[in-house]
Amino acid sequence: MAGRRDVWGAAGAAVAGFCLLLPLTGCGGPAATDSTRAEVQRVLDRRAAALLGHDGTAYGATGARTEYTRLRALPLSSWTYRVTGVRRTSAGAVADAELRYRVTGYDTAPVDTRRTLTLGRTADGKWYVSADRPARDAGQQLWDQATVTTAKGAHSLVLGAGRPATELRAFVRLADRAVPAVSGAWGPRWSRRVVVLVPRTLAGMAALLGSPAVNYRGIAAVTTGEAGGAGKAPADRVVVNPEAYAGLGDVGRQVVITHETTHVATRAHTTAATPLWLSEGYADWIGYLGTGRAPEEIAPELARSVRDGRVPATLPPDARFGFTSDPSELARAYEGGWLACRMVADRWGTERLDAFYRAVGAHGQRAGAVEQALKEVLGTTAAEFTASWRAYVRAQLG
Repeated sequence: MAGRRDVWGAAGAAVAGFCLLLPLTGCGGPAATDSTRAEVQRVLDRRAAALLGHDGTAYGATGARTEYTRLRALPLSSWTYRVTGVRRTSAGAVADAELRYRVTGYDTAPVDTRRTLTLGRTADGKWYVSADRPARDAGQQLWDQATVTTAKGAHSLVLGAGRPATELRAFVRLADRAVPAVSGAWGPRWSRRVVVLVPRTLAGMAALLGSPAVNYRGIAAVTTGEAGGAGKAPADRVVVNPEAYAGLGDVGRQVVITHETTHVATRAHTTAATPLWLSEGYADWIGYLGTGRAPEEIAPELARSVRDGRVPATLPPDARFGFTSDPSELARAYEGGWLACRMVADRWGTERLDAFYRAVGAHGQRAGAVEQALKEVLGTTAAEFTASWRAYVRAQLG
């Protein structure tokens, strides 16, 4: 997460609605026949083919053109609907569908999100789409907010909601610096590409993540496996909060994007076994590499606590990293995680730090993951590591 998360990233997972368990009827309304469902599926298949073929006339023949206009700049390698439920209405029908799509050159697996489509019928009985919107409890997609604009770099694709491409170039420059910086520390065995979403407002960011805006106030960016999707994380997205991001300086903006890019790179090795002090601390460690910032500049809240004689007794637990936590407590959690990773790099070396991160994630479950990795990779115990970390915090910030 970024911004202090500047604070950094998190992912929101959409919850599948009960309606999707009813394959034909949806929630309420008369049941549609199998033939109606098949007819609606064919309309959506033609709509998808027209979008991929950049055929505006064919797309218009299937219904409203709003999505086509908003999506024209998005480079797509696939776009498919799967109808999961249809119910008839007095004006036509409502269809529940699963939309799967890939951004060309960036998504190794489809993004999967749920949509609700409203359909009408012509005088000669042909179905057409009059509206296509996120399903209830599903996050928005960027095109739901405005026309998608794009800017492409050597390692990055930046997508904006109604923003001029010239404005997006600044994000491209940051992301294109972040990718090689992360590869230099973590290694090259990841996609080495990043997609950045830039909505127009904080509310737009929250809508993409499917969570209340208050959860992200003051947070400059987050990384999510599937913005508005099912949470299976085949396609990472860095989602920017333009309001918090605007308050950062040049160094802070670079740290934010590099931090989030680190989450993209480490995703496959970040599991339920990985504590947040490690995942967020490691992303901060890479984010701040080469900035020349002193420890007390990077960890001001923890430094204040140390000067007041309050050195944390333990590494920060996951609960301290909550978006709604007290800002000072949240900052100290991030700072403590960063210092733990910095200590490992200083004492054992960067290769051991990377190996430690991978070993923890490979454990499969939280219980015993850190302890086993400490023993096997660093040759120490949890008690010894915590004592060393507390001494390191005092030495760096005292």
